[in-house]
Parts: sequence; C-alpha cells; structure tokens
Amino acid sequence: MSSNAIFPPGCSNVVRAGGAAARSSAWGEQETGLTVWFTGLSGAGKTTLANAVAKQLRKSDVPAVLLDADVLRKGFCAGLGFSREDRAENVRRISELARRLSDTGAVVLVAAIAPYRDTRLAARNRIGQFIEVYVNASLETCIERDPKGLYARAIAGEIPHFTGISDPYEAPLAPDIECRTDLQSVAECAAVVLAAARRMRAVKTQYVAAGVAG
Repeated sequence: MSSNAIFPPGCSNVVRAGGAAARSSAWGEQETGLTVWFTGLSGAGKTTLANAVAKQLRKSDVPAVLLDADVLRKGFCAGLGFSREDRAENVRRISELARRLSDTGAVVLVAAIAPYRDTRLAARNRIGQFIEVYVNASLETCIERDPKGLYARAIAGEIPHFTGISDPYEAPLAPDIECRTDLQSVAECAAVVLAAARRMRAVKTQYVAAGVAG
C-alpha cells in the first residue's frame, strides 16, 4: 500500500520523517501526535496561520498534516450543507480523521470554522491531545479583508447560512490560545502556537516513556 493512502484529498503540507530521523528530531525522541484546531470567522486567517506553523514544523522534521475544511468539503466532506446538523457532521468527520492521523504521531493542523462550541468540545473529547486556537479578528476586519468576496455576497443575500452574517459563530470562552490577527503578525501568532504544541508534545512524550499513557 502506498504511504500516501492514509491522506485523503484535502490534506496538505504533509511532512514525513522516517525512522531514526523522525525520532531524533528537536521535538523529542519518541513521536507523539496532537491536533491543533484553528477556529474563527472566515477571513480571520486560520489557513494562513496553519500554513505558517506547518512551515516551522517542516524545519524541525516533524510529521505534520494540514486539514483545510474548505478543501475537505470538496471531497472527504462532500455532500454536506450548512445546516447545524450538517456542520456538526462536518466537524465530526474532520475530528475523526485528525484523531487517526495524530495517532500515527503526526501534528495535525485543522483550519475549520467549527462555529458551535458543542461540536468543538466533542472534537476535543474525541481527539484527546488537542489545542484550540481562536483566530480572532473582528467581523468588520473580516468583511474588509473578504479575499474571496464571500461576505459581500452573503450580505447581499446570495449565500445563506453564512457564519457571522446569517448564521452564528460561538466564540470560544476559554481557548487554549487566542491569536488577534488584526493586531498581531502571522509570525508572532505562529510562535505562540508552536511553543504550546512543543510543551504538549513534550509532556505527552514523558508520559509515554514512563508507560502511563494509553
């Protein structure tokens, strides 16, 4: 079976480091996976920040996968709409994929709005090793950025169920990390995320080495 088989369409920035090279990376002798979930409004900078983190992971030879929800909706999550039920199923599918990938030792970077707190909590519970990053930019900022013209169309009524306009976004009440992308640079935000991921991965590695983690 090809080594690419575990990665469905929608996975990008895949970094593989094999055998001793992976285990001897700067991230520790024993690989342990985790998921970093970037949540926030459309246009807040989730994918941009996830890509910046992935770039730094590549430099450390850390196995990493970027799951972009927009891309996954064209394949792995095709057929789902934007009702609350379909959004919940979208998050469930992505979180299950993230769990399986992180179980292989990868650092999984998920860029997905996931607008409801209960579905994000379910994702955290399903995955276990989980960092929630609130990519926070004001709605006004996101409308001003509007790189794909989606806000303009949503405001005009052309796109129903658009998060922040005609559908709610439930901001995290206590995220593990909050990045104010309207005030901080991408590099500053990426450094904070990487530091948190390193800490979590180091603690998990210590538990695994001691034989007390399942």
